[in-house]
Amino acid sequence: MAASRPEPIHLRAGGVSLVLDVGGPRLPSVLHWGGDLGDVTPAQLRELALAAVPAVVSSGLDTPAELSVLAEHATGWPGLPGLRGHRGGTAWSPLFTVTSAHAAGAEVRVEAVDEAAGLELAVWIALDATGLITLRAAVRNRHPAEPYVLDGLVLNLPVPAEAAELLDLTGRHLRERSPQRQPFTVGSRVRESRRGRTGADASLLLAAGVPDFGFRSGEVWAVHVGWSGNHVTYAERLPDGRAVIGGGELLLPGEVRLEPGEEYTTPRLYAAYGHGLDGVSDRFHRHLRARPGHPADPRPVVMNTWEAVYFDHDLPKLRALADRAAEVGAERFVLDDGWFRHRRDDYAGLGDWYVDEDVWPQGLHPLVDHVRALGLGFGLWVEPEMINPDSDLARAHPEWIMSTGGRTPPEVRHQQVLDLVHPEAYAYVLDRLDRLVAEYAIDYLKWDHNRDLIDAGHSPRGEAAVHRQTLAVYRLLDELRRRHPGLEIESCSSGGARVDLGILQRTDRVWGSDCIDALERQSIQRWTQLLLPPELIGSHVGAGHAHTTGRRHDLAFRAGTALFGHFGIEWDLTSASVAERAELARWIALYKDVRGLLHTGRIVRADHPDPALWVHGVVAQDRSEAIFALVAVATSVVAPPGRVRLPGLDPRATYRVEPLAPGDVAAGINHVLPSWLARGELRLPGSVLEQAGIQAPDLYPEHLLLLRLTRE
Repeated sequence: MAASRPEPIHLRAGGVSLVLDVGGPRLPSVLHWGGDLGDVTPAQLRELALAAVPAVVSSGLDTPAELSVLAEHATGWPGLPGLRGHRGGTAWSPLFTVTSAHAAGAEVRVEAVDEAAGLELAVWIALDATGLITLRAAVRNRHPAEPYVLDGLVLNLPVPAEAAELLDLTGRHLRERSPQRQPFTVGSRVRESRRGRTGADASLLLAAGVPDFGFRSGEVWAVHVGWSGNHVTYAERLPDGRAVIGGGELLLPGEVRLEPGEEYTTPRLYAAYGHGLDGVSDRFHRHLRARPGHPADPRPVVMNTWEAVYFDHDLPKLRALADRAAEVGAERFVLDDGWFRHRRDDYAGLGDWYVDEDVWPQGLHPLVDHVRALGLGFGLWVEPEMINPDSDLARAHPEWIMSTGGRTPPEVRHQQVLDLVHPEAYAYVLDRLDRLVAEYAIDYLKWDHNRDLIDAGHSPRGEAAVHRQTLAVYRLLDELRRRHPGLEIESCSSGGARVDLGILQRTDRVWGSDCIDALERQSIQRWTQLLLPPELIGSHVGAGHAHTTGRRHDLAFRAGTALFGHFGIEWDLTSASVAERAELARWIALYKDVRGLLHTGRIVRADHPDPALWVHGVVAQDRSEAIFALVAVATSVVAPPGRVRLPGLDPRATYRVEPLAPGDVAAGINHVLPSWLARGELRLPGSVLEQAGIQAPDLYPEHLLLLRLTRE
């Protein structure tokens, strides 16, 4: 008797269904990824599999091929193959046969083999309690004698015909996370990052959705590659109507050569389905917050010294800055670039991770002791993956500079990349960081990474090494945190150029951007929060005159913008007036009061039709309270702006709506305020607030108004 065909596997969680056909002999295909299908019986799942078989059309395959989560050229798939590689020009088109497929809880593991190609494959597909999907794969060379050169291993998921529009992000230094949309037509949309780090122009999320999907409307399917090196995300639609989105690591030539018995495992590909972009975001946020290592303590107010003093490290000045920081309510003091040997500017010193004896004859102890006496934690800036050619380290070990051999890569910010694939270089950096953290009982490292990896080869042969460099950085972070369990680390990379779920397995927040102009940050934070919750995004209050754009903003706009992140200060408070410091102290007191809500609640963004007025907020998980910001990012063609809707509330509950001080000033051309605002409060059901909305005041451009909602 023939063995019965395995039943399709139905994974359900968080309002999402994922149905996998594991009947073999080919790799598993996805029968459905989207909204929850309910309690579907095994017989109905078999019917679903039957319903998914397409017609045979002119010039098509005689037997329609199923599209697996790892697409195979040998099945007739004409798009990007999931596995690309060869064995001396052979074994370039593998065709895997499933040997086992089983589900353990919410994870499915499939094992397969191609005897002719001499390859084994394992694929893991998991659906967590939030409805977020995680995919990984591993390929092993089972040939007894010959190596296998792996050119790429990527995974994908299908999306339906309704997903007819694509959204991804691009950007640059000081202008990260800029959205761009296009129709999802027949053909390929491929986003490759060859920067050796995630990149300021990284897509972050690749989303496919129904036309004109918004934050609160339309079905959306999205993927993210959790990897901090070279990577690819892609969307493909074929003339036969099939469409996929996927991604993985982008391998440079020769980076992964599998000797007999060796294997390669992909980074995680994350996939989220939701109603609107807020639905997608919410899955990522809940997934991150459920991690065992997610920051649990209230996120402390940070005073960072960079835009306050730059390289001018003067002990009396820094002590005075710490005094002012403590006065306004800061809880952590971070000494930025300029503390180590030869570092009077950005031309020299990277790699010489010793406290500069000329600037700090007693080491950092006088400053650290003063900071701790004020009740503040102490943090330090480092850039361990980089090296200045003008440094003692480079002069002693020029072979530790990444290069392809025979030439030096172009410099960026007068620096090169330290090749951590060299065991000695890795050991040196680990030792220096370990000693610094131990000597000064450092609470926090601002871990910077200020350039792309160009010609990133490993000496002496110069073979491509971004893959191994990324793994070495991961090991370095893991080992340092193992030795110092209480240490927190920020991922900074020319601002926001290393934002991904690979680095965030090992760090406690990211620096959203080197630009802290509040208007730019409104957009940067809005789109970074597609992936990350506010507590993981460093957001600081800068000086009134923005250093990176030349704009000037009132303190209320700067602080009200920083409020919706991990709040900090990047401002020379010794030059701030008494009134400015008093106002900043009020904002810090507000942050401390509401950070419990901001860092646990659900992000909501209204699809307001006027592009000049943005409405966003955070709603408590139990919907008992919320904070909203009405933000005028430009002048509008209409005045007054009309009604705005406040989404995400309990429709059956009544809420008290009131302005939230100190962000309660509706600065604008309001001869008479909206009646409810003039009265100072409003009481309405959540259904009315979301469906009908409330009149907004006129606001000057680059101003905001905060609202607090409390369920009665």
